[in-house]
Amino acid sequence: MDSTASAALLGAVVAGAGGLLVPRLIALVPPYQPPAPEDPDEIGSEGDATVDAAVVEVDPPEPYADIAALPGLGWKSAVAGLVFGAVVGAATGWEWAWALWVPLVPVSLALAVIDWRTRLLPTYLILPTLAAVAALVLVGWAVTGDGHAVVRAGLGFVTCGAFYFLLWLVYPRGLGFGDVRLSGVLGLALGWVGWGAVLVGTYAGFLLGGVVGGLLAVVRIVDRKGFPFGPFMLLGAVVGLLWGESVWSGLVGG
Repeated sequence: MDSTASAALLGAVVAGAGGLLVPRLIALVPPYQPPAPEDPDEIGSEGDATVDAAVVEVDPPEPYADIAALPGLGWKSAVAGLVFGAVVGAATGWEWAWALWVPLVPVSLALAVIDWRTRLLPTYLILPTLAAVAALVLVGWAVTGDGHAVVRAGLGFVTCGAFYFLLWLVYPRGLGFGDVRLSGVLGLALGWVGWGAVLVGTYAGFLLGGVVGGLLAVVRIVDRKGFPFGPFMLLGAVVGLLWGESVWSGLVGG
């Protein structure tokens, strides 16, 4: 078995096992706390997640405990973990990026499920994930000695975070602050891989959100004016991980 296949196989095993824990991870998130009724323009926050307060007032989000108890969520998440773990493992091979990305798969699945059903991305999950990825970046620096990758990861965090923050400032009702926080995690992890991964991963998220989200809105699976963007950000990041560096090499002639 070659190194790519073995990295994919172990990635599938680790992420698949982590997928079984997705319901428990979701159940750990504290209940959403709506904004004070006297301030209807406030952006709702749960220590976390942000969502348009008007949306919550009309249609309160599904409780996290109910989401965690969905029939079959554990095995479905395990299957998804197997698939994405294998994809990530094959994309990274036995590089330090494997240690960054494979553990992200189960957390990403939990966030995608939560955002899809509630339009919330809980800070309770995002901030510890950001801290863990940052710690792994520093450990990767110690192990590999790749200072350029560390700097690039930091710049990826700043660039993606600033870009999403600007979008949120321009149109806060179209992008939740949870998306801004998630962009920092993805920018950090993609930045370790390369600038191509950052750029393609970010662009792919918007492309998938526009095309796939638009199609889902046409068939009325999601609301055209308010479908969750987090799952598309996460899928776009996988696209960036798979093909970002080859696209970047083609653009710069490397």
